[in-house]
Amino acid sequence: MSVDVKTDNALFELTLRMGDNALILGQQVSAWCGHAPVLEEDIALANTALDLIGQTTLWLGLAGEIEGKGRRADDLAFLRDTRAFRNALIVEQPNGNFGQTLMRQFLFDAWHLPMLTALKSSADKRVADIAEKSAKEAAYHLERSEDLIIRLGDGSDESRRRMQYALDGLWPFAGELTLADEIDAALATRGLAPALADIQTQHVERIRAVLKAATLKPPEGAPIRKGGKAGMHSEHLGFILADMQWLQRAYPGATW
Repeated sequence: MSVDVKTDNALFELTLRMGDNALILGQQVSAWCGHAPVLEEDIALANTALDLIGQTTLWLGLAGEIEGKGRRADDLAFLRDTRAFRNALIVEQPNGNFGQTLMRQFLFDAWHLPMLTALKSSADKRVADIAEKSAKEAAYHLERSEDLIIRLGDGSDESRRRMQYALDGLWPFAGELTLADEIDAALATRGLAPALADIQTQHVERIRAVLKAATLKPPEGAPIRKGGKAGMHSEHLGFILADMQWLQRAYPGATW
């Protein structure tokens, strides 16, 4: 059987992007375990992190299979350097306060659910199967994050001020999630992934509807900051990876 190298390369990139987004955000959210403002949120954030890490295992496991070099999900997670990661910049932004973490989660969730829903129709059954499972979790994540954005945005003057501050700071990073490059175009042409222009429409509509209900004002101008999936990351990603990878790098190949 002949192998379409271009298709395999594009699929490999897709699985890295989906897996890296889930991995870095899951690692960030997990830092709230034991530190959230109330017990209910502590448990909810921990569960969200576990969902994302579970999705990471599926996406990076498939990436290793497509690559065909014997790398497992753990190898891709723990043994790549910063510039080899393909996550969007928004997921590597610092947790900040509780409001900033919630806003980052909402802006991501509003993209993640429609992306996974569309990927359920991927021409590659392996991708479609992962998306089918992950979309159920993402639907819960979005329901929860948008509910909290509305409650805090339309709450007290103090909570509204904090949520507006979080939105203003994270808004420039939201657009990269739907900014297509040549790999995205190739995936869409082959029916392996959706056209990101379609996801962008859903992303923007969901965000604006929730912000309106939350009485929050979208910042002026389109969100335009980009670079993550092209290998250009913030300094903060290095700190995330240092924390996440230190054990494997300090004791290579260690088993328990």
